[in-house]
Amino acid sequence: MPAKDLGTKHVCFKCGTKFYDMRKPEAICPKCGADQRDSPANRPAPEPRRGRLAAVPRPVEPAPPEPEPEAEDEAEDLDSFDDDEAVTPDDED
Repeated sequence: MPAKDLGTKHVCFKCGTKFYDMRKPEAICPKCGADQRDSPANRPAPEPRRGRLAAVPRPVEPAPPEPEPEAEDEAEDLDSFDDDEAVTPDDED
């Protein structure tokens, strides 16, 4: 029997078995029973989405370090110290 009489040759998308459809309208795999019309290769490609482009995330930059307190700030604290409140060795009596 020539191959043309057997119909169209198929390769099952699930199990990989080669078979002819015997000129039947639906190609059903004789080994696993998968309908070849359900093959992912037969589905149309999804249409591209139209709309605004997605925002590209920017890399996060580290925050600049805070400046350390200068020595002048410490000097201001010492200037606000009252001399009257200071304890001297004479006041120990």
